[in-house]
Amino acid sequence: MGRHPFGAVLVAPDGETVLAEQGNINTVNHAESTLARHAADNWPGDYLAHCTLVTTFEPCAMCTGTIYWANIGRIVYGASEAALLSLTGNHEENPTLSLPCREVIARGQKPIEVIGPVTELTDELLEPHRGFWQRR
Repeated sequence: MGRHPFGAVLVAPDGETVLAEQGNINTVNHAESTLARHAADNWPGDYLAHCTLVTTFEPCAMCTGTIYWANIGRIVYGASEAALLSLTGNHEENPTLSLPCREVIARGQKPIEVIGPVTELTDELLEPHRGFWQRR
């Protein structure tokens, strides 16, 4: 559909049930923030505190803040923002902020677990981005 190749899923406390999934929409409606807003609208915060948001890339500062406010208790990401930056450079549709999600979470008051990057998946996750940003 010409959208940026990012995606996220919300996994229930059982660790298996996918509650919702989301792809990127545009530069201000990222997969993670859109999914977190949907989750906050549909499940109570005490339930979301036991859920996991799994995403292809490290959430940006905007998405991390939205995940925080939605009360989602765990973030798992595949590839780092730095790995993505190596492919996007200074592309106007992906003006990367150099602010790791762990730093955003560390400034908050909620215990949100962050797991990632999953180095075994980095090459696979970067593949859809190879050449994508140069064609735009």
